Amino acid sequence: MRSAVSFWCKLEASIRHHDSLLCVGLDPDPAHIPSHYASVADFNRAIIDATAGLACAYKPNIAFYEALGEEGLRALRETLDYMPADVPVVLDAKRNDIATTAAAYARAAFERWGVDALTVNPYLGRDGVEPFLAYPDRGVFLLCKTSNPSAPEIQDWAQGGEPLYRHIARLAEGWAGGREIGLVIGATYPEAVADIRCHSPNAWFLIPGIGAQGGELQAVLRAGLRPDGMGLIINASRSILYAADPHAAAESLRAEINAVRTQVLSEMRQRAPNAHEIEIARLARLLFEASCVRFGDFVLHSGAHSPLYIDLRRLVTYPRILAEVASVYARMLGPLKYERIAAIPYAALPIGTAVALQTGQPLIYPRREAKAYGTRRLIEGEYHAGERVVLLDDLITTGGSKLEALEPLLAEGLIVEDVVVLIDREQGGAQDLAQKGLRLHATLTLRELVDALAEGGQLAPTDAQRVRDYLASESQRV
Repeated sequence: MRSAVSFWCKLEASIRHHDSLLCVGLDPDPAHIPSHYASVADFNRAIIDATAGLACAYKPNIAFYEALGEEGLRALRETLDYMPADVPVVLDAKRNDIATTAAAYARAAFERWGVDALTVNPYLGRDGVEPFLAYPDRGVFLLCKTSNPSAPEIQDWAQGGEPLYRHIARLAEGWAGGREIGLVIGATYPEAVADIRCHSPNAWFLIPGIGAQGGELQAVLRAGLRPDGMGLIINASRSILYAADPHAAAESLRAEINAVRTQVLSEMRQRAPNAHEIEIARLARLLFEASCVRFGDFVLHSGAHSPLYIDLRRLVTYPRILAEVASVYARMLGPLKYERIAAIPYAALPIGTAVALQTGQPLIYPRREAKAYGTRRLIEGEYHAGERVVLLDDLITTGGSKLEALEPLLAEGLIVEDVVVLIDREQGGAQDLAQKGLRLHATLTLRELVDALAEGGQLAPTDAQRVRDYLASESQRV
């Protein structure tokens, strides 16, 4: 049985300890194994000995063992038992099914074989993946953009301009509910690696296809490496297994990976924004495209004039953008402890629904007014006193509307400590909530939104400065 330490923590520790992003694939083919090895297990032990200290992970593909029948399965057992305790094992099995069958696959991988992580096919949807995610200390890598030549026949199929592989990456974040989840992306498609990294700045990628399949190492690292120097594990199988000197082959590939890694990180530090800035830039562009943020001269409810207007109610007309916004909320909710989401009508209701669909967490909402008929409830949806609830809204100016929406929740015995919004207008909302013991979580501020649009060319420099001056004058009033 492998260690109970979280796979992702174990992987990061292994990467640091061995200074390596190299994953060695153990895919033994008896036709290519030198004759002096007594068995497949004997050959695997020799490969593990040759690459120990050079690999951050090992990835046996179960098909090569199943193809050998009972002898192959015994070889897999002996191989797993021989693994270094501090190096995680990813079983490449591409499992998936529904209900009890998927649960059985998960038990087989994590309880019987005792591996640290598993590759999983997402084709059956959420309920085909959840049984694998039910093991919080184990890792899951969803097939996203595979390395084979015909992968685009299915994985590049697009709806509304979004390819299926990007849709899978976005769904993965929602299915994981804020926890870590990995994606399998082939090195033969570095442009897809870059695309998914843009949409999933913090995700882990398992990259097959380097070596025998012709993937370009430098292109992949440039496209997918995170600013912390992690986020990728590069798998190599045949180019190491059947090399004249497997140790030298692994050492050479690790050195090549690290050389490119060092160069890319140096370039990142000189020019590239961090993951948060990347997310803000993308989110700002999407909101601008949907006209959720507009610039001009607008009269506010108070009668005052404003050079910008934020209207996230428009997201209902743009389901793809709404889904991406929901993914942002899901990431903010990930570290929080709660049983239900409470969305404030009206702008946050469709957002809350989209978040509930992605995270699987139940949604309730406080009504603005009680109905004069029927149940006359002030809160719609099922809930129980004593449950912890996160209050969700589109943006915050002052804390008044949030505190007002909070009252019926507290009156029903619900516990609320966290408020999550997309945009903080920085006009005293956080301070108002803090006085009532509430924590505010926001993805970006209006200043960050304006700066991102100016940097991206959507907002002219003179207009950007006019908006900044307005925001500065507003903040002085707080």
